[in-house]
Amino acid sequence: MQVDRSVGDSSSKTASRLVWSGLIAVLAIVGAAGVVSLSRRPSAGKLPVFGEVPAFVLTERSGRAVGLDDLRGRDWVADFVFTRCAGVCPRLSQSMGRLQEKLAVQSRPDLRLVSFSVDPAYDTPDVLRTYAERLGASESGWLFLTGERQALYDLIKDGFRLSVADAEPGGDPNELITHSDRFVLVDRGGRIRGYYHGTEEESVNRLLADIDSLRREQG
Repeated sequence: MQVDRSVGDSSSKTASRLVWSGLIAVLAIVGAAGVVSLSRRPSAGKLPVFGEVPAFVLTERSGRAVGLDDLRGRDWVADFVFTRCAGVCPRLSQSMGRLQEKLAVQSRPDLRLVSFSVDPAYDTPDVLRTYAERLGASESGWLFLTGERQALYDLIKDGFRLSVADAEPGGDPNELITHSDRFVLVDRGGRIRGYYHGTEEESVNRLLADIDSLRREQG
């Protein structure tokens, strides 16, 4: 007796087509879900956390005491300079001045610029006030801090994790003190979120972008 295999083959092909059609449909659904999922993800991740700034209280150029608690609730950018520096400091301060303009810090209560003196024996509040005036620094938006030398150096080394020391004999005669050229981005909770070369335009532009990212992150 001859078996008609055409019916079985036809049924098998039909079943196979149904299986493949179902699989394609499932893959399409999964793919669409993946696209939706990706579209809901933030375009960039959160900024890293490099540590926390320890508590401090220093003297601002106005003569008032300013500490970490006064900066809480605000994002801020720190740098480290001294007024009789003839090396990198003038460029750092000019770069900070451009940040002041671009960020309009004088009209933003949520943001501060903070310059720490690494030469506090010379940089009294009066000296810092004159220096700040030459830079056109906002009295409220750009702070200049000085204080006891060891407290400042401990804060810079142990808190911000940056270098600072008296210049070595035979070194650059323009630098009485060697120190970092970094800008440091600190968030509203006192956490360090980024380090940037203060004299490099590309790095400073990245800082500007990260300030915007930080604001979105914190709502």
